[in-house]
Amino acid sequence: MVPMKNAKVMRIFVSSTDKYKHEPMYEAIVYAAKRYGLAGATVLKGVMGYGASSNVTTVNLFELSEKLPLVIEIVDTTEKIEQFSEIVKSFFDQVRYGGMITIEDARIILYKKGSVKS
Repeated sequence: MVPMKNAKVMRIFVSSTDKYKHEPMYEAIVYAAKRYGLAGATVLKGVMGYGASSNVTTVNLFELSEKLPLVIEIVDTTEKIEQFSEIVKSFFDQVRYGGMITIEDARIILYKKGSVKS
């Protein structure tokens, strides 16, 4: 496959406990990206972080619920990422949680579908 020109990576910062319509926010965003036909998405779990609220979250062995920072990375063409950012912003408009969305330039040098091992 030919590498994409004018690619972008969108990073969406949320908490592992954030919900969107009774499902985890990160799942709602990843499934929305898949339905939208974006090239790929990955959710990364942080071990410590804080955001605009200045509440530090970290791994704590004594807490029952693990509230940790998550970063959702989505990569595709500039046009598709810019359009999808409006969808993600609408998710945040419908919930009380905070978050952050960034978009940066990316240069994709390989995007290859693997084959199933027989």
